[in-house]
Amino acid sequence: QVQLVESGGGLVQAGGSLRLSCAASRRAVFSFNAMGWYRQAPGKQRELVADITKDGRTNYADSVKGRFTISRDNAKNTVYLQMNSLKPEDTAVYYCNAVGGYDFWGQGTQVTVSS
Repeated sequence: QVQLVESGGGLVQAGGSLRLSCAASRRAVFSFNAMGWYRQAPGKQRELVADITKDGRTNYADSVKGRFTISRDNAKNTVYLQMNSLKPEDTAVYYCNAVGGYDFWGQGTQVTVSS
């Protein structure tokens, strides 16, 4: 059973930075068709933040373009989300997702941005 474990969330002031990590077990990250980060704020639907395809193409939500960067380290079997210039509206639980014959999800990590 594939497991995705997120880390790196926390409390940060507006304008600050955080880096989220998603470590995969029992399957190589480069073998998934795509891996991505989603977020869900209280009372809102889960939304795609960014994803990276098997061949390295990246895609971002308009709200995070220019501020967030998704990357993949095959040697560490980990996907990252570097978040800069954080805003209070970025506050949410962030989930790692992997697609490869099945949808896999991590348990989520809380990101709170104070104004």
